[in-house]
Amino acid sequence: MPFVHTYLPQSTSTSQRDAVVQGIHQALVQGIGMPEDELFNMVHPYAPGQFAFSRSFNGVARSDAVVVVEITMRRGRSDAMKKALYAAIARNLHEGAGVAPADVFIFMHENDYSDWSVGHGRFAMALVQQTGAQ
Repeated sequence: MPFVHTYLPQSTSTSQRDAVVQGIHQALVQGIGMPEDELFNMVHPYAPGQFAFSRSFNGVARSDAVVVVEITMRRGRSDAMKKALYAAIARNLHEGAGVAPADVFIFMHENDYSDWSVGHGRFAMALVQQTGAQ
């Protein structure tokens, strides 16, 4: 279950924000096989001056409208899968929300089932190890 934090300019319209969320979600569904109903994306608008960043780091020319996508998910995806996922997110945000690919900044945290509780205060590892209905 990936959990996503998306940081975007405060001036982002509601429709563009929704397109960004859906673009990320669809990339996760298609790229890593995440189930459609696993949509967990906390959106954080930032005001001018609240996000300091290099406009030229690593040779990428960025505008004032950088979108940061922070993904936390269970470890186990290959570098090739992550590479394809990052490309799909940038493509989806460009095509669906008009975000310049140079303005898409993505990073990932990986952990294990034991690092999650997804409801009722239950240890997610116990849910994975279930052998039938409870």
